[in-house]
Amino acid sequence: MTSLYIDADACPVKSEAERVATRHGVRMFVVSNGGLRPSQNPLVETVIVPEGPDVADMWIADRAGPGDVVVTGDIPLAAKCVEAGAQVLKHNGEALTAANIGNVLATRDLMADLRAADPFRQGGGKGFTKADRSRFLDALERALRAAARA
Repeated sequence: MTSLYIDADACPVKSEAERVATRHGVRMFVVSNGGLRPSQNPLVETVIVPEGPDVADMWIADRAGPGDVVVTGDIPLAAKCVEAGAQVLKHNGEALTAANIGNVLATRDLMADLRAADPFRQGGGKGFTKADRSRFLDALERALRAAARA
């Protein structure tokens, strides 16, 4: 049975994911190390993991597999989930797959090296837009339909 895993720390699409999961009757796990208001939805389970680096990521990676969908912006977690056979979406709807995760990881590592080499370099990440939210909703809808067929 398909499950939807949300890496909830700094996730801007939790409520949208809950609406889509509810429409499909899919169990959703919202995983973080605290600070979230639990949903009253019986399909949504809020999982609070202990403090520590990557504890929420490890919880998701240990459980996600074929037929599951994971929503995360964490590229190393995405790579583990793709390797385990899960479908992975970023918050903007971009799918991370076996075909592109290597390039995404390499780009992430390159950017980390560039930031480390220039401590004055500012973040420069673009904001989350309505178009990103719309792409996410469409991508999640397609991913859950595909998971149901699998």
